[in-house]
Amino acid sequence: MKSKSKGVGKEKAEEGESKAKVTTDHSEIMSWVEERGGKPVRVKGTGKEGDLGVLRINFPGYTEEGLEELTWEEFFGKFEENNLAFLYQETLTGSKKSNFCKFVSRNKL
Repeated sequence: MKSKSKGVGKEKAEEGESKAKVTTDHSEIMSWVEERGGKPVRVKGTGKEGDLGVLRINFPGYTEEGLEELTWEEFFGKFEENNLAFLYQETLTGSKKSNFCKFVSRNKL
């Protein structure tokens, strides 16, 4: 898959400030998530028959009921089907790793 990764937000960040990035590259997404101990999941009860429903990333310590772990293959199948991109932040101010991420439509990029 062709990689698409770019910064989002302010053109010039203050020193130590982290900007959000967006990508559609599966390897980049998987690496970012696994580096933080996250897992791809779906929200049970949000999809119709044969549809996985709402995708999420579940991080240790933030587990909610009603989530079902997915394989990366299942996750990226739905990710591509819905024409999604992954918006994420590498670090918080002060260089602490950030777990901030969300899915956005590629049509709005």
